[in-house]
Amino acid sequence: MSEMQADKCWLKNYDKNVGHSLNYETKTFIEKFREVVEKYPDKTALIYMGKQLKYREIDLLSNQVAHFLIQSGLKPDDVVGLHLPNIPAHYISIVGIQKAGCISTGLSPLLTPNELEHQIKDSKTKMIFTVDVLFGKIAEIADKIDTATVVVSEIADFLPGVKRFLGKLLKKIPTAEVTPLSGKQLKRFMEIINAMPASPVAVKRGFDDTIFIMYTGGTTGTSKGAVLTQRSYMSNCQQVLAWLDISPDDVALSAFPLFHIAGLALGGFTMTLGTTQICVPNPRDTHFIINAIKSYKPTIIVNVPTVYYELMKNPDFKGLDLKNLKWCLSAAAPFPAENIGELEAIIGKGNFIELYGMTETSPVTCCNPRYGAKKAGSIGMPMPDTEFILIDPETGQPAKPGETGEIAIKGPQVMKEYYEKPQETANLFRNGWLHTGDVARMDEDGYFYIVDRLKDMVIVSGFKVFTRELDEVLMKHPDVSLAASIGLPDPDRPGSERVVCAIVLKPGVEKSEAQKAVIVQYLKETVAPYKVPKLIEFMDQLPTSGVGKILKREIKAMMMDSRKG
Repeated sequence: MSEMQADKCWLKNYDKNVGHSLNYETKTFIEKFREVVEKYPDKTALIYMGKQLKYREIDLLSNQVAHFLIQSGLKPDDVVGLHLPNIPAHYISIVGIQKAGCISTGLSPLLTPNELEHQIKDSKTKMIFTVDVLFGKIAEIADKIDTATVVVSEIADFLPGVKRFLGKLLKKIPTAEVTPLSGKQLKRFMEIINAMPASPVAVKRGFDDTIFIMYTGGTTGTSKGAVLTQRSYMSNCQQVLAWLDISPDDVALSAFPLFHIAGLALGGFTMTLGTTQICVPNPRDTHFIINAIKSYKPTIIVNVPTVYYELMKNPDFKGLDLKNLKWCLSAAAPFPAENIGELEAIIGKGNFIELYGMTETSPVTCCNPRYGAKKAGSIGMPMPDTEFILIDPETGQPAKPGETGEIAIKGPQVMKEYYEKPQETANLFRNGWLHTGDVARMDEDGYFYIVDRLKDMVIVSGFKVFTRELDEVLMKHPDVSLAASIGLPDPDRPGSERVVCAIVLKPGVEKSEAQKAVIVQYLKETVAPYKVPKLIEFMDQLPTSGVGKILKREIKAMMMDSRKG
């Protein structure tokens, strides 16, 4: 280990309100939530399209969900899939699932049928909560999964009667048909709420029990479930709340979906504190976000970089009164350093914070300080009780001072394992350190900077695309001989990337635009939309090393040169 890393030089740059080590409570998520309900029963927990739900209401509604799960035969540690946007039913279900002693897993609406089927089967999901506008995705695979019950909510649930009726009548609130599923129990969310008692539910959970299984993209062709425990998630909760100095008086707005670990972190962490949250059902609806900021005056905003860029394009965002805003946080993808000034001109100088995390770490490990110096392009410093070292990927030894290396992490927020994948778990943990696959450097003040990714990962609007996985899908196409996928900067979305593919066709297959269209259509039917390449280049051969390994860095250089040309 380098002397700088051994001395944890970052500690001297911590904000004065943040201890070098924290005194961690051993209270579960529900125990902390109950404290909030007792302390702030009439405080607004959620603001949803004008409707305000108090903490006492969330408590009672989640009791009803918990009763339904138990009466349906679910036992502690059974998995419930949440296939929902950020609507009240999602927040209520997260709490209700925990009260019943069960585990939730986020099911992204962006998954293809094959990906969705894999995750449901792999996690052994017993029940799914979805919404009518996404119901068709579940219906498409219903006969291939063993899940016994599907609960369907609506976007209009919990809205006042007149607003709900007129919104649906005038088609301002989207709806979709829900049809019976053969061999499965189909329930409406509001029906189960109305049919169940609201009496307290208290299934005992230990601090080392699993709270969530959150899936992350795989380099071997399938996604893996990161097993997060009450200990890892609640430890990270304490770290983040202390680091960012969040209080019960704050009002939080985030377009991060709850089925994503970043959304689940903000959504869950603040519910253990008594903070008010503004629900954003559609993260792409910047007009909705701007109107919500104008109406409810959030003090903290958390988004992926591309959302900030879309907001900055809108003159209404630049004209907002943001005097209540304390800070904006960006996560899940790099935010270009050269564009931070443009955003801070709107939100206030020094009010932009970048952090670093991953699903496997519950998720936050490194962050720029809330009050202290924020360095453009940096992911900040390791959080309390979080150890970072940089490992030379060639030698496996700690990198020398000033050199780059793969980030390896230890800390209380680190996951337990990949669900039922001992080999993948062993590959991730070496000598007790979680190896991230991200290459970074550290400056003299202990701030870290991501410089590369060992896993050939491409980030598209905050979503991770593992190129090896995509390559394997491409190689299954009958016309493809070899394929190599890479990421190039997206000129339309600074901070995001585009997936591009270099393909060698099989002999006799013509290189043509029509052939590209065939491959793109195949991918649209096979992988999530954000994984579909924006550009395909046919090549006679791919550059390889002396041992035959495809050299993606050379492909990237060739394509960058081609674009310049």
